[in-house]
Parts: sequence; structure tokens; C-alpha cells
Amino acid sequence: MSYFPDSTQQNLHRFAFSQLGAEHERMKQKPMVIWMTGISASGKSTIADALDIALAQQGRFTCIIDGDSVRGGLCRDLGFSEGDRDENIRRVAEVARLMLDTGLIVIVALISPSSASRHYARSIIGNEHFVEVHVDAPLETAEQRDPKGLYKKARSGLIKHFTGIDAHYDVPVFPEVHLNTQALSVKESVVTILEWIARRDDHP
Repeated sequence: MSYFPDSTQQNLHRFAFSQLGAEHERMKQKPMVIWMTGISASGKSTIADALDIALAQQGRFTCIIDGDSVRGGLCRDLGFSEGDRDENIRRVAEVARLMLDTGLIVIVALISPSSASRHYARSIIGNEHFVEVHVDAPLETAEQRDPKGLYKKARSGLIKHFTGIDAHYDVPVFPEVHLNTQALSVKESVVTILEWIARRDDHP
């Protein structure tokens, strides 16, 4: 999934920064990447925002990586072909890993439609730090919400390769957290994630 030849990687050598990891002790938290996956309008960004506020209220240090934000900057050169989507996820995972290394709890809100790309993201970040959260809403519900009007455009052919319409979404099989946003409110969804984190903290 890399755009760079293996020969380039052979000349890279990571520097052993002295303070890398020390932030974990100062922040007094277990760093992790909470990777929210789901179709458009399932509720990922809304829940990520509310979760960020809730974690801050607990005195935790966080950051959010949102799909639209990276598409407007870091990944603005990418389209929506399968290869470009994979590269988009790889870049986000690499950035999340760097933030993880500083001791942060990183919240990623990204459709990430293929199970293979999510597995690759997990391998970059590390299984012990990766928390897959399936923000689950039926396609009909997501289309009814459609806050950005994207489904309407996709149905009319104005947007190609749109997940759920003419591009497939691989439903997570064993996510760490499953949120049925048709049944759960934003607050209830956040509580579900916080409860999972609390259990993880109690049983490392």
C-alpha cells in the first residue's frame, strides 16, 4: 500500500529520541487510537467531537483526525479510487502513530471502507493501541440524515465511487466497540466507548 519503493525505505533510520514515551508518564494516561469507521452520515464526526469533550473532562489529552479535514490538506492530492483510499488510510494511520508516540489519545473519524485497509492501519499503529469502533447506521438511515447532501449527489451520478452506493463497505466483523447509532444517542454512544476504555484501563 506504499507509494514509495522499498529501496527508499532502506536508507531511512529512525532516531531514538530521548523523551519519546516520557510524555506517557506526564500525561498519566494510556495512549491509544480510537478508529471510528462507518458509512457517511453514520455519526462518526459527531460522536468523535462529543467523545473528545468527554475525555477532556476526565483530564485526558486527545486530538481528532477527521476524514474531511485530511482530504482538504494532507491527502488533497488523492482521489477516491481503491488505491487512493488505501493511501489515504495509510497516511492517516502514520500520522496517528506519530501522535500516539507523544502519549495522546487519538480519535480518528474515517469511513475506511475496506477491512484490509483497516487491518493495515492496525498493523501500523499496533494492535495493543488500536481500538476499532464501528459506528453503525443502516444505509436508509444515513441517507435520511444526509447532512452534506452527498447521498443525493451520489444517487444522481454527480459523485462516483461513493461508499454504500457504488462502492462497497466491509462491515467490521470483530470491532472492539459496536455502536448502533439508529438506537443509541450521541451521549449513549460516548458512554459506551468510555466504559470500554475504563475496562481496558482496569485490565491492561
